[in-house]
Amino acid sequence: MVREIPDSHRDLVDEPVHAVLTTMMSDGQPQSSLVWCDYDGTHVRVNTTRERQKGRNMQANPKVSLLVIDLYDSGRWLEVRGRVEITEDGALEHLDKLTRQYTNKPCYYGHIFPEEQRDKETRIICKIKPTKVNRNAIHS
Repeated sequence: MVREIPDSHRDLVDEPVHAVLTTMMSDGQPQSSLVWCDYDGTHVRVNTTRERQKGRNMQANPKVSLLVIDLYDSGRWLEVRGRVEITEDGALEHLDKLTRQYTNKPCYYGHIFPEEQRDKETRIICKIKPTKVNRNAIHS
């Protein structure tokens, strides 16, 4: 069953708020990473590479959790649990969109990360289909 992001907390995935993505390692241990994310109306999307640890983890086990905490009120947060669908289609464009949103730089490679790294990585969009959405009780 797919869950929607409540309007009361939609800004946490629409605005440039850093999130913590938790994936599962092959040995069953959780692994958490600070990530940029956005929301397409159905999926919360994260951009990474197939080669990075979180990318390898999601390819092996698509179950994830994403935690986003309001920058101005740490008592207001959103947790999205779900399964990831991975696609390479449009991944570089998505990454550049996130880069402009989070940093005001025009693109990722050449401004955030070295240009030569682009050919060494396979960019992917990890689309989290929410199956459980939790939010703080104070601001429900």
